[in-house]
Amino acid sequence: MTSPLLEVRRLNVRFPIRRGLFRAPLSLHAVSDVSFHVEPGEILGLVGESGSGKTTIGQCVLRLADPTSGEILFRSGNVHRLRGADLDIFRRAAQPVFQDPYGSLDPRMHVGEILAEPLIIHGIGSTRAAREARVAALMQEVGLPPTLTQRLPHQLSGGQRQRVGIARALACDPVLLVADEPVSALDVSVAAQVTNLLIDLQRRRNLAMVLIAHDLATVGYAADRVMVLYLGRVMEVAPAKHIFSAPRHPYTQALIAAIPEPETGLASARTLLQGDIPSPLNPPSGCVFRTRCRHAIAACAETVPPLRDLAPGHAAACLRAEDPAVMDFAMQPAPA
Repeated sequence: MTSPLLEVRRLNVRFPIRRGLFRAPLSLHAVSDVSFHVEPGEILGLVGESGSGKTTIGQCVLRLADPTSGEILFRSGNVHRLRGADLDIFRRAAQPVFQDPYGSLDPRMHVGEILAEPLIIHGIGSTRAAREARVAALMQEVGLPPTLTQRLPHQLSGGQRQRVGIARALACDPVLLVADEPVSALDVSVAAQVTNLLIDLQRRRNLAMVLIAHDLATVGYAADRVMVLYLGRVMEVAPAKHIFSAPRHPYTQALIAAIPEPETGLASARTLLQGDIPSPLNPPSGCVFRTRCRHAIAACAETVPPLRDLAPGHAAACLRAEDPAVMDFAMQPAPA
C-alpha cells in the first residue's frame, strides 16, 4: 500500500487574542484535532460555513500559517520542518489558487511577467525564449489568448484573472493544488467554466487537489471525497456520492437542505439550519454543533463525539449517527 501524497495528523491551530494589560488573553480555536489524507490524483473537498477553519487548514498545508500542534506530512516529510533545498522542492510541488483573483496578482506586472516570475525564481527555463514559450503554453492550457500577456490585471475580467492565477499555480508543474474558494468571487456562469477547467486540468495532469468551498453542491460536483467542517472540527468525511445519498451527520444534512432546488431555484422544503455559528473564542462544550442541532440530547453537551467509521470510507462525529431519527433523511442525488 502506497503512502498518501498529503497526510494531516491531529492538526490544531489556536490564535491568541490579547485583551489588555490586566485581562487574561483568550485563545481563538480555529482548527481542533483535524486529520485527513489526500492520495495522488485525488480531489478532497473541504466544505463548511465561514469560520469553520477551512482556509486555516489550507494555509497550514501550504506552510503559510503555523499549526499550534499536529503534523502535516507531504511525501512523508514534515512540511513545517523543511529547510533550504527541501523547502524549495515543496514550494514547487504544492501551489495555491487564491480566492480573490485580483488581490493575488501584482497590479504593476503584466500577465506575461506574472507567469514568468515563478519560472525565474525556481530556475525553470534556461533562456528568456524558453520561458516565453512556457508562458505561452500555460496561457493556452487555461484557455487564454496569448495577446493577454501584455495586459495588466485590471485590464482583465474576473474570470480571466482567475485563469491567470491558475496558470501561475501550474507554472512549476506541481503535484498538489490547494484551491481556496477559487470561484466564489466570480459570476455563476464564469464560476462553472473555471470549476470545469480545474477538473479538466486535474485529470490531464493527474493533480491532487484540496478544494475549499462553502458550497456543498460545487464541492460534491468536483471532489472525489468530501470532508465537512464545523467550528474547526471534522463532522463527516465520505466519498462525494455517499455524502449526498446517505449523509449521517445533522450538519451535513442541513447543508444539503440549503442547496436550491434546480426546478424552482428555492431552498429545499426540508428543515433548514437556524442561527449563526458560535464564536470560536468560546466554542460549545461537547459537540460544537449541538447548539444548532435539532437531534441534540443531553449527552451531546458532555462528550466530544469521536470521528468513527460507519461504513468503508465513511465516518461521522455524531453520537446519534446510527439513530433512525438522524438516518431518516430525504435522500438527494449528487449533483450531475
